[in-house]
Amino acid sequence: MPYKTALTFTYDCGEFEKTMNMALEMAHASSFEKRRAEAKKRGKLRGLGMSQSIERAAAPGFEGAEIRFDRAGGATLYSGASNHGQGHETAFKQIVCDRLGLDPKEVQYVQGDTDQVFFGEGTGGSRSGTIGGSAFHMANEKIIAKAKTVAAHVLQVPEDDLKFDEGLFSSPKTNQTVTVKDIAKLAAQPGKLPKGMELGLIATAVFNVDIDNFPNGCHVCELEIDPETGTVEIVDYSVVDDVGTIINPLLVYGQITGGVAQGVGQILLEDIHFDADSGQLVSGSFMDYAMPHADNLPGIHIHSNPVPTKTNPLGVKGCGEAGCVGAMPAVANAIVDALSVYGVRHIEMPATPERVWRAIKDAQVGRQSAADEQAPLVPAKAGTEGHTV
Repeated sequence: MPYKTALTFTYDCGEFEKTMNMALEMAHASSFEKRRAEAKKRGKLRGLGMSQSIERAAAPGFEGAEIRFDRAGGATLYSGASNHGQGHETAFKQIVCDRLGLDPKEVQYVQGDTDQVFFGEGTGGSRSGTIGGSAFHMANEKIIAKAKTVAAHVLQVPEDDLKFDEGLFSSPKTNQTVTVKDIAKLAAQPGKLPKGMELGLIATAVFNVDIDNFPNGCHVCELEIDPETGTVEIVDYSVVDDVGTIINPLLVYGQITGGVAQGVGQILLEDIHFDADSGQLVSGSFMDYAMPHADNLPGIHIHSNPVPTKTNPLGVKGCGEAGCVGAMPAVANAIVDALSVYGVRHIEMPATPERVWRAIKDAQVGRQSAADEQAPLVPAKAGTEGHTV
């Protein structure tokens, strides 16, 4: 790694075999045949499906970030990446506050406001953590560099003697310490700064990337099908993902879970219907368009095998779409595996109960027709017409 594929993409990093082995162990794949046999006794078809998925995230682009301290030492973060459920505010505050030793509750956050945000491109393509997060990382380093110069001036020690850790500057040559928040207050006072230094503690940064990263993972889905109705029930679902450095485990868990739900919806439920005569869309609202609900999913087991990428300073990879990318083939493979007892090797999506039921019936009819064609010819009974019985 990096690995140049035949399709022009270059995979940055990953531990694919380890990820697969972890997922299979989580899913107890080695004992699946026992569960399949038990399901058969109950009249159910049980299937196991796996997908080893990889996707392209954070395509070449840029994003801006600003950290602005006021005269009282309070901080505000400005980002051009707009949150619509991913948790940008939480992640970006973590990046800044962990490094600068600030309390996230005391830090303000502004996003997407073109009257206030100096530079930004927006959200899309699983890019915000990679590109927006890296912009805040760069702004952090600028804040620390200026604050260190001010701290050395205030403490009257050489900059090289200063140690910085979690927002605190200290030196073995003095028993005094000063925080970034203290520096922000001092930076508003001309007499406290080195001669010629600009007032204020403010930093802006724009991170530009010209190479993708490739989040990847392994999904294992186990499900049961009722052959009498075609109803599919997912009974177990396991995921091991690699989204590089994990900024916030709960946010990653939420995004992977949401992605899996969307993938399940696309395979089992979601479809667009038009009236055959008029062409009128008849599934134009969520009253008619089938969306997945909580009862369509079991509890999802999610573990991580993070392999930090070198494509950005944080080592993060995109995770917004990773769950959906892996879920669709895993669920489809599990359905086909369950139906394989009938010789079924493919099913169209969405695999609705009717479509699954028809696949079973068509396979049964096909088998019967094949059996009839292979039946040996025998003489007709006396008094009957025809040549076979």
